[in-house]
Amino acid sequence: MTMPLDPPTNKSPAKVPVPPSPIRLIVGLGNPGSEYERTRHNAGCWALDDIAKAIGASGFSADKKMKAEVASANVDGRKVWLIKPQTYMNCSGQSVGPFARFHDIRPEEILVLHDELDLLPGQLRVKLGGSSGGHNGLKDIQAALGTPEYWRLRIGIGHPRSLQLNQGVADFVLHRPRLEEQIDIDRAIDRLSAQASVLVRGDMPEAQRLLHTTPKN
Repeated sequence: MTMPLDPPTNKSPAKVPVPPSPIRLIVGLGNPGSEYERTRHNAGCWALDDIAKAIGASGFSADKKMKAEVASANVDGRKVWLIKPQTYMNCSGQSVGPFARFHDIRPEEILVLHDELDLLPGQLRVKLGGSSGGHNGLKDIQAALGTPEYWRLRIGIGHPRSLQLNQGVADFVLHRPRLEEQIDIDRAIDRLSAQASVLVRGDMPEAQRLLHTTPKN
């Protein structure tokens, strides 16, 4: 006996969720040296220090070959590297590129923490790829990796215009935030480090949900 054929359906096959790609390398951008340590351009380094504490990383130590200060942590049985390039901001790729190649780390397994002029102090944004937005550290990392497709966590520092300051951008980023700005940036970094495990797990939709809304004081 011939069985009737099932009627055709227009339904697409169910999509299988793609598991997140865990982060294996977290980079905090800034300039080396005590004279730059507390300047706005070093916000990525401030955030990296807090994340290192949150995930129980080892202390940072100098790696001259990789031109970076390096720490590591074991998270869920995986090794996660944390680095602060010591090349000055505009040459950050000279550290990130060789480090990623040596440890066989793919661009999508890299999270770069950096200051962001286009966000107000206290705002955070997580994104994959896109343009450098004029940020020379990101531009150099893209050139070193050969792709813009790495994760960025943008830490708002404000812009001279948005903060109503009569100051050039280059001068602005190389100065300390004013007290009220520093408080907002510190609170944002506290929120960021509280979600360190989400970020390292690579669950970026959840990180975006948690971090993109600035709490009201």
